[in-house]
Amino acid sequence: MASRDNAQVEITPEVLLKAYACGIFPMAENADDPALYWIEPEKRGIIPLDTFHVPSRLARTVRTTPFTVVCDRDFPAVIAGCSAPGPKRARTWINARIRQLYGALFEIGHCHTVEVYDGTALVGGLYGVSLGRAFFGESMFHLARDASKIALVHLVARLRAGGYRLLDTQYLTDHLKMFGTTEISRARYQRELAKAMRDEADPAAFAVTLSGAQALHAAVLADERLR
Repeated sequence: MASRDNAQVEITPEVLLKAYACGIFPMAENADDPALYWIEPEKRGIIPLDTFHVPSRLARTVRTTPFTVVCDRDFPAVIAGCSAPGPKRARTWINARIRQLYGALFEIGHCHTVEVYDGTALVGGLYGVSLGRAFFGESMFHLARDASKIALVHLVARLRAGGYRLLDTQYLTDHLKMFGTTEISRARYQRELAKAMRDEADPAAFAVTLSGAQALHAAVLADERLR
């Protein structure tokens, strides 16, 4: 289900959060279109946090990578990376309104980034919305091999540490299948979302500094919370 808003209708961060709590999210047709579509897919992609899977080759990469991974350092750079065309992505849905809205959510603590650096260069990352005990993944990018996958492993480590119970990927893609992503009906998604909205996760998990080995352990092996 999709409905298009009028380009003149003001969508505030508060309205956006209410939409997420109802299972709806916005997208633009392309970066040059000022309007947004409200989307509520019939099938929803989610990554079950208790069965997150990391392929063995990627696990070695996460454990030994020289990259540095941090959170919430440079939101504008991350969304710019996510919106930039690439070899497999000639167009993007991230328009000026998306940048402004999610930047506002970042300022009030409801949007987080995971950023992967090679020295001082940002080579990959992701961003998404945090609400209740749900995290809604929005977009990711990479300029170096496996950088976005490394970011996802670090994200899951922090979600598990913070007591999140729902990781929404919006859609099921071939790229996400390797991590155990599954597709559920709209009705089931609404039930899982309602459970996740009952209380709050701990966003302080995004402030924790982790090595690759620590992130891998927290994401796929350990049940205990990070301290």
